[in-house]
Amino acid sequence: MVPHAVSDILAFRFPKRMEDLHGHLISYLRVSITDRCNERCHYCMPEEEQDWLAREEVLSYEEILRTVRVAALLGVKKIRVTGGEPLTRRNVLWFVDQLCEIDGIDDVGISTNGTLLGKTTKDGRTYAKALKDAGVRSVNISLDTLDAKAYHRTTGRDLLNAAIGGIDAARDAGIEKIKINTVLMRNRNENDLWDLVDFAHDRDLLLRFIELMPVSTTEVLEDDQFFTVNDARKLLEFRLGELSFRPDFRTNGPARYYERGNGQLLGFIGAMSDFHFCETCNKLRLTCEGKLRPCLGSHMEFDLRKVLRDPQMSDADIAGFFRDVVARKPKEHDFRNAYEPGRRMIAIGG
Repeated sequence: MVPHAVSDILAFRFPKRMEDLHGHLISYLRVSITDRCNERCHYCMPEEEQDWLAREEVLSYEEILRTVRVAALLGVKKIRVTGGEPLTRRNVLWFVDQLCEIDGIDDVGISTNGTLLGKTTKDGRTYAKALKDAGVRSVNISLDTLDAKAYHRTTGRDLLNAAIGGIDAARDAGIEKIKINTVLMRNRNENDLWDLVDFAHDRDLLLRFIELMPVSTTEVLEDDQFFTVNDARKLLEFRLGELSFRPDFRTNGPARYYERGNGQLLGFIGAMSDFHFCETCNKLRLTCEGKLRPCLGSHMEFDLRKVLRDPQMSDADIAGFFRDVVARKPKEHDFRNAYEPGRRMIAIGG
Protein backbone atom coordinates (compact mmCIF):
# COMPACT_ATOMS: atom_id res chain seq x y z
CA MET A 1 0.00 0.00 0.00
CA VAL A 2 1.20 3.53 -0.71
CA PRO A 3 2.11 5.26 2.61
CA HIS A 4 -0.28 8.04 3.61
CA ALA A 5 1.07 11.57 3.31
CA VAL A 6 -1.98 13.41 4.65
CA SER A 7 -4.16 12.95 7.70
CA ASP A 8 -7.73 11.75 7.47
CA ILE A 9 -8.97 15.24 8.30
CA LEU A 10 -6.91 17.09 5.70
CA ALA A 11 -7.76 14.52 3.03
CA PHE A 12 -11.15 16.15 2.46
CA ARG A 13 -10.92 19.61 3.99
CA PHE A 14 -7.83 20.94 2.23
CA PRO A 15 -7.23 21.17 -0.65
CA LYS A 16 -10.02 19.68 -2.78
CA ARG A 17 -7.81 19.30 -5.83
CA MET A 18 -4.98 17.06 -6.97
CA GLU A 19 -1.92 18.54 -8.63
CA ASP A 20 1.26 16.63 -9.33
CA LEU A 21 4.83 17.88 -8.96
CA HIS A 22 4.90 19.00 -12.60
CA GLY A 23 1.83 21.23 -12.51
CA HIS A 24 -0.68 18.73 -13.92
CA LEU A 25 -4.10 19.31 -12.36
CA ILE A 26 -5.89 15.96 -12.21
CA SER A 27 -9.55 16.14 -13.19
CA TYR A 28 -10.04 13.01 -15.30
CA LEU A 29 -10.21 9.34 -14.27
CA ARG A 30 -10.36 6.51 -16.80
CA VAL A 31 -12.03 3.51 -15.20
CA SER A 32 -11.70 0.03 -16.67
CA ILE A 33 -14.52 -2.27 -15.57
CA THR A 34 -13.47 -5.48 -17.34
CA ASP A 35 -10.55 -7.17 -19.07
CA ARG A 36 -12.97 -9.06 -21.36
CA CYS A 37 -13.58 -8.14 -24.98
CA ASN A 38 -15.52 -9.54 -27.92
CA GLU A 39 -12.71 -8.61 -30.33
CA ARG A 40 -8.99 -9.42 -30.54
CA CYS A 41 -7.23 -6.32 -31.88
CA HIS A 42 -3.58 -7.16 -32.41
CA TYR A 43 -2.30 -3.98 -30.72
CA CYS A 44 -4.42 -4.55 -27.61
CA MET A 45 -4.89 -8.29 -27.06
CA PRO A 46 -3.08 -10.07 -29.88
CA GLU A 47 -3.45 -13.66 -28.69
CA GLU A 48 -6.67 -15.61 -28.99
CA GLU A 49 -5.94 -17.40 -25.72
CA GLN A 50 -6.22 -14.96 -22.82
CA ASP A 51 -5.97 -15.61 -19.10
CA TRP A 52 -9.02 -13.73 -17.81
CA LEU A 53 -9.09 -12.36 -14.31
CA ALA A 54 -11.16 -14.29 -11.79
CA ARG A 55 -14.36 -12.55 -10.71
CA GLU A 56 -13.08 -11.90 -7.18
CA GLU A 57 -10.02 -10.14 -8.59
CA VAL A 58 -12.14 -7.57 -10.44
CA LEU A 59 -13.47 -4.57 -8.56
CA SER A 60 -17.19 -4.73 -7.88
CA TYR A 61 -19.39 -1.94 -9.14
CA GLU A 62 -19.87 -0.80 -5.55
CA GLU A 63 -16.10 -0.56 -5.05
CA ILE A 64 -15.71 1.46 -8.25
CA LEU A 65 -18.55 3.81 -7.30
CA ARG A 66 -17.00 4.40 -3.89
CA THR A 67 -13.69 5.20 -5.56
CA VAL A 68 -15.30 7.67 -7.94
CA ARG A 69 -17.17 9.41 -5.11
CA VAL A 70 -13.86 10.02 -3.34
CA ALA A 71 -12.17 11.10 -6.57
CA ALA A 72 -14.97 13.62 -7.16
CA LEU A 73 -14.28 15.16 -3.75
CA LEU A 74 -10.67 15.57 -4.84
CA GLY A 75 -11.46 17.46 -8.03
CA VAL A 76 -12.12 14.74 -10.60
CA LYS A 77 -14.86 15.96 -12.94
CA LYS A 78 -14.71 13.56 -15.86
CA ILE A 79 -14.99 9.76 -15.92
CA ARG A 80 -14.46 7.56 -18.94
CA VAL A 81 -15.60 3.95 -18.64
CA THR A 82 -13.30 1.58 -20.52
CA GLY A 83 -12.34 -2.07 -20.79
CA GLY A 84 -11.70 -4.49 -22.47
CA GLU A 85 -15.05 -3.86 -24.01
CA PRO A 86 -17.05 -2.31 -21.14
CA LEU A 87 -20.44 -3.18 -22.61
CA THR A 88 -19.70 -6.90 -22.23
CA ARG A 89 -19.89 -6.68 -18.43
CA ARG A 90 -23.19 -7.76 -16.88
CA ASN A 91 -25.43 -4.98 -15.51
CA VAL A 92 -23.22 -2.30 -17.04
CA LEU A 93 -26.20 -0.03 -17.73
CA TRP A 94 -27.14 -0.02 -14.03
CA PHE A 95 -23.56 0.85 -13.14
CA VAL A 96 -23.40 3.73 -15.60
CA ASP A 97 -26.71 5.06 -14.31
CA GLN A 98 -25.31 5.11 -10.77
CA LEU A 99 -22.07 6.67 -11.96
CA CYS A 100 -23.85 9.55 -13.62
CA GLU A 101 -25.62 10.36 -10.34
CA ILE A 102 -22.41 11.05 -8.38
CA ASP A 103 -22.12 14.65 -7.20
CA GLY A 104 -19.22 16.50 -8.76
CA ILE A 105 -18.94 14.32 -11.86
CA ASP A 106 -19.87 16.55 -14.77
CA ASP A 107 -18.98 14.34 -17.72
CA VAL A 108 -19.29 10.57 -18.12
CA GLY A 109 -18.09 8.95 -21.32
CA ILE A 110 -17.65 5.42 -22.69
CA SER A 111 -14.86 3.97 -24.81
CA THR A 112 -16.13 1.07 -26.89
CA ASN A 113 -15.65 -0.80 -30.15
CA GLY A 114 -19.27 0.08 -30.91
CA THR A 115 -20.44 -3.44 -31.69
CA LEU A 116 -22.86 -3.59 -28.75
CA LEU A 117 -24.28 -0.05 -28.87
CA GLY A 118 -27.11 -1.25 -31.09
CA LYS A 119 -28.01 -4.15 -28.79
CA THR A 120 -31.50 -3.80 -27.31
CA THR A 121 -32.48 -3.89 -23.66
CA LYS A 122 -35.55 -5.61 -22.21
CA ASP A 123 -37.52 -2.38 -22.52
CA GLY A 124 -36.69 -2.08 -26.22
CA ARG A 125 -34.08 0.69 -26.06
CA THR A 126 -30.69 0.32 -27.67
CA TYR A 127 -27.69 0.29 -25.35
CA ALA A 128 -26.78 3.65 -26.87
CA LYS A 129 -30.18 5.12 -25.92
CA ALA A 130 -29.96 3.63 -22.41
CA LEU A 131 -26.52 5.20 -21.96
CA LYS A 132 -27.82 8.56 -23.17
CA ASP A 133 -30.80 8.33 -20.82
CA ALA A 134 -28.44 7.59 -17.92
CA GLY A 135 -26.48 10.76 -18.62
CA VAL A 136 -23.57 9.67 -20.80
CA ARG A 137 -22.36 12.67 -22.78
CA SER A 138 -19.68 11.17 -24.98
CA VAL A 139 -18.82 7.92 -26.72
CA ASN A 140 -15.42 7.13 -28.22
CA ILE A 141 -15.70 4.35 -30.78
CA SER A 142 -12.73 2.42 -32.19
CA LEU A 143 -12.91 2.00 -35.95
CA ASP A 144 -9.68 1.37 -37.87
CA THR A 145 -11.09 0.58 -41.31
CA LEU A 146 -14.29 0.37 -43.32
CA ASP A 147 -13.06 -2.60 -45.32
CA ALA A 148 -14.62 -5.82 -44.02
CA LYS A 149 -11.58 -7.99 -44.72
CA ALA A 150 -9.17 -5.52 -43.17
CA TYR A 151 -11.49 -5.18 -40.16
CA HIS A 152 -11.37 -8.94 -39.65
CA ARG A 153 -7.57 -8.99 -39.96
CA THR A 154 -7.25 -6.29 -37.31
CA THR A 155 -9.93 -7.39 -34.83
CA GLY A 156 -10.15 -11.14 -35.48
CA ARG A 157 -13.91 -10.78 -35.83
CA ASP A 158 -16.47 -10.13 -38.60
CA LEU A 159 -18.23 -7.37 -36.69
CA LEU A 160 -17.82 -4.36 -38.99
CA ASN A 161 -21.56 -4.09 -39.67
CA ALA A 162 -22.28 -4.28 -35.94
CA ALA A 163 -19.74 -1.52 -35.29
CA ILE A 164 -21.27 0.75 -37.94
CA GLY A 165 -24.74 -0.08 -36.62
CA GLY A 166 -23.55 0.90 -33.14
CA ILE A 167 -22.27 4.23 -34.42
CA ASP A 168 -25.62 4.93 -36.04
CA ALA A 169 -27.41 3.87 -32.85
CA ALA A 170 -25.35 6.41 -30.89
CA ARG A 171 -26.30 9.10 -33.40
CA ASP A 172 -29.97 8.13 -33.27
CA ALA A 173 -29.85 8.23 -29.46
CA GLY A 174 -28.66 11.84 -29.56
CA ILE A 175 -25.44 11.33 -27.64
CA GLU A 176 -23.79 14.73 -27.44
CA LYS A 177 -20.22 13.85 -28.51
CA ILE A 178 -19.32 10.91 -30.71
CA LYS A 179 -15.66 10.45 -31.61
CA ILE A 180 -14.21 7.85 -33.94
CA ASN A 181 -10.72 6.69 -32.94
CA THR A 182 -8.60 5.19 -35.72
CA VAL A 183 -5.28 3.54 -34.85
CA LEU A 184 -2.72 4.11 -37.58
CA MET A 185 -1.11 0.89 -38.84
CA ARG A 186 1.30 0.76 -41.74
CA ASN A 187 0.52 -1.96 -44.29
CA ARG A 188 -2.92 -2.39 -42.72
CA ASN A 189 -5.05 0.73 -42.98
CA GLU A 190 -3.11 3.65 -44.46
CA ASN A 191 -5.14 3.33 -47.67
CA ASP A 192 -8.41 3.44 -45.73
CA LEU A 193 -7.97 6.89 -44.17
CA TRP A 194 -9.84 8.83 -46.88
CA ASP A 195 -12.88 6.57 -46.61
CA LEU A 196 -12.91 7.08 -42.85
CA VAL A 197 -12.72 10.86 -43.33
CA ASP A 198 -15.72 10.74 -45.67
CA PHE A 199 -17.59 8.43 -43.31
CA ALA A 200 -17.06 10.81 -40.37
CA HIS A 201 -17.99 13.84 -42.45
CA ASP A 202 -21.22 12.28 -43.72
CA ARG A 203 -22.29 11.40 -40.18
CA ASP A 204 -20.98 14.61 -38.54
CA LEU A 205 -18.55 12.71 -36.30
CA LEU A 206 -15.20 13.83 -34.91
CA LEU A 207 -12.46 11.58 -36.29
CA ARG A 208 -9.09 11.17 -34.55
CA PHE A 209 -6.02 9.31 -35.80
CA ILE A 210 -3.86 7.68 -33.12
CA GLU A 211 -0.27 6.44 -33.30
CA LEU A 212 0.50 2.94 -32.10
CA MET A 213 2.11 2.80 -28.67
CA PRO A 214 4.27 -0.04 -27.29
CA VAL A 215 1.79 -0.88 -24.54
CA SER A 216 1.10 -4.52 -25.41
CA THR A 217 4.09 -5.27 -27.63
CA THR A 218 7.17 -3.42 -28.90
CA GLU A 219 6.73 -4.89 -32.39
CA VAL A 220 4.18 -2.17 -33.18
CA LEU A 221 7.05 0.33 -33.45
CA GLU A 222 8.83 -1.58 -36.20
CA ASP A 223 9.02 0.10 -39.59
CA ASP A 224 6.52 -2.26 -41.22
CA GLN A 225 3.86 -1.40 -38.62
CA PHE A 226 4.41 2.09 -37.20
CA PHE A 227 2.77 5.01 -39.00
CA THR A 228 3.17 8.51 -37.58
CA VAL A 229 0.42 11.09 -37.36
CA ASN A 230 2.60 13.45 -39.39
CA ASP A 231 2.80 10.92 -42.21
CA ALA A 232 -0.95 10.36 -41.97
CA ARG A 233 -1.64 14.08 -42.20
CA LYS A 234 0.61 14.45 -45.24
CA LEU A 235 -1.06 11.49 -46.90
CA LEU A 236 -4.49 12.97 -46.28
CA GLU A 237 -3.41 16.36 -47.62
CA PHE A 238 -2.36 14.71 -50.88
CA ARG A 239 -6.03 14.13 -51.66
CA LEU A 240 -7.90 16.55 -49.39
CA GLY A 241 -5.74 19.65 -49.76
CA GLU A 242 -3.98 21.54 -47.00
CA LEU A 243 -5.15 20.97 -43.45
CA SER A 244 -5.05 24.07 -41.26
CA PHE A 245 -3.90 23.71 -37.64
CA ARG A 246 -6.58 24.75 -35.13
CA PRO A 247 -4.80 25.44 -31.80
CA ASP A 248 -8.01 27.04 -30.50
CA PHE A 249 -9.98 23.78 -30.75
CA ARG A 250 -9.38 21.27 -27.98
CA THR A 251 -11.10 18.32 -26.39
CA ASN A 252 -10.25 16.76 -23.03
CA GLY A 253 -7.07 15.08 -24.25
CA PRO A 254 -3.81 15.45 -26.19
CA ALA A 255 -5.23 15.53 -29.73
CA ARG A 256 -4.07 18.29 -32.07
CA TYR A 257 -6.84 19.31 -34.48
CA TYR A 258 -6.67 20.37 -38.11
CA GLU A 259 -9.43 21.73 -40.33
CA ARG A 260 -10.28 20.83 -43.92
CA GLY A 261 -11.44 23.40 -46.41
CA ASN A 262 -15.02 22.19 -45.92
CA GLY A 263 -14.83 22.83 -42.17
CA GLN A 264 -14.38 19.22 -41.07
CA LEU A 265 -12.06 18.84 -38.07
CA LEU A 266 -9.60 15.95 -37.84
CA GLY A 267 -7.66 15.06 -34.71
CA PHE A 268 -4.15 13.61 -34.50
CA ILE A 269 -2.83 11.92 -31.35
CA GLY A 270 0.90 11.25 -31.54
CA ALA A 271 2.24 9.83 -28.30
CA MET A 272 5.52 8.87 -29.98
CA SER A 273 6.14 11.76 -32.36
CA ASP A 274 4.64 14.68 -30.40
CA PHE A 275 7.21 15.76 -27.82
CA HIS A 276 4.63 18.01 -26.13
CA PHE A 277 2.21 15.10 -25.72
CA CYS A 278 2.31 14.96 -21.90
CA GLU A 279 2.33 18.66 -21.11
CA THR A 280 -1.41 18.97 -20.52
CA CYS A 281 -2.06 15.52 -19.02
CA ASN A 282 -4.87 15.62 -16.49
CA LYS A 283 -5.68 11.93 -16.00
CA LEU A 284 -5.24 8.81 -13.91
CA ARG A 285 -6.20 5.26 -14.83
CA LEU A 286 -7.91 2.66 -12.67
CA THR A 287 -7.57 -0.92 -13.91
CA CYS A 288 -10.44 -3.35 -13.48
CA GLU A 289 -8.60 -5.21 -10.72
CA GLY A 290 -8.00 -2.01 -8.78
CA LYS A 291 -4.53 -0.80 -9.74
CA LEU A 292 -4.29 2.98 -9.87
CA ARG A 293 -1.87 4.08 -12.59
CA PRO A 294 -0.59 7.66 -12.77
CA CYS A 295 0.56 7.21 -16.39
CA LEU A 296 -0.24 4.80 -19.21
CA GLY A 297 3.37 4.87 -20.41
CA SER A 298 4.90 3.95 -17.07
CA HIS A 299 5.05 0.67 -15.18
CA MET A 300 4.06 2.38 -11.93
CA GLU A 301 0.77 1.15 -10.50
CA PHE A 302 -0.54 1.04 -6.95
CA ASP A 303 -2.94 -1.43 -5.35
CA LEU A 304 -6.11 0.46 -4.45
CA ARG A 305 -8.08 -2.77 -4.19
CA LYS A 306 -6.19 -3.66 -1.02
CA VAL A 307 -7.32 -0.38 0.54
CA LEU A 308 -10.90 -0.72 -0.66
CA ARG A 309 -11.23 -4.21 0.82
CA ASP A 310 -9.68 -3.38 4.19
CA PRO A 311 -12.62 -2.70 6.56
CA GLN A 312 -10.43 -0.40 8.64
CA MET A 313 -9.79 1.96 5.74
CA SER A 314 -12.03 5.01 5.45
CA ASP A 315 -12.86 7.19 2.47
CA ALA A 316 -10.26 9.60 3.81
CA ASP A 317 -7.67 6.82 3.52
CA ILE A 318 -8.67 6.38 -0.12
CA ALA A 319 -8.24 10.13 -0.61
CA GLY A 320 -4.76 9.91 0.88
CA PHE A 321 -3.97 7.03 -1.45
CA PHE A 322 -5.03 9.12 -4.45
CA ARG A 323 -2.87 12.04 -3.37
CA ASP A 324 0.19 9.87 -2.92
CA VAL A 325 -0.24 8.28 -6.35
CA VAL A 326 -0.61 11.72 -7.95
CA ALA A 327 2.61 12.80 -6.22
CA ARG A 328 4.37 10.02 -8.13
CA LYS A 329 2.99 10.96 -11.54
CA PRO A 330 5.94 11.29 -13.96
CA LYS A 331 6.56 14.37 -16.07
CA GLU A 332 6.16 12.34 -19.27
CA HIS A 333 5.70 8.78 -20.48
CA ASP A 334 8.52 6.28 -20.98
CA PHE A 335 7.49 4.99 -24.41
CA ARG A 336 10.53 6.56 -26.12
CA ASN A 337 13.00 5.08 -23.63
CA ALA A 338 13.23 1.45 -24.79
CA TYR A 339 9.94 0.76 -22.99
CA GLU A 340 9.25 -2.91 -22.37
CA PRO A 341 5.54 -3.78 -21.97
CA GLY A 342 4.58 -5.20 -18.61
CA ARG A 343 0.91 -5.86 -19.28
CA ARG A 344 -1.28 -5.85 -22.34
CA MET A 345 -3.45 -2.84 -23.06
CA ILE A 346 -6.59 -4.82 -22.39
CA ALA A 347 -5.41 -5.44 -18.81
CA ILE A 348 -4.70 -1.75 -18.23
CA GLY A 349 -7.79 -0.22 -19.79
CA GLY A 350 -8.18 1.67 -23.06
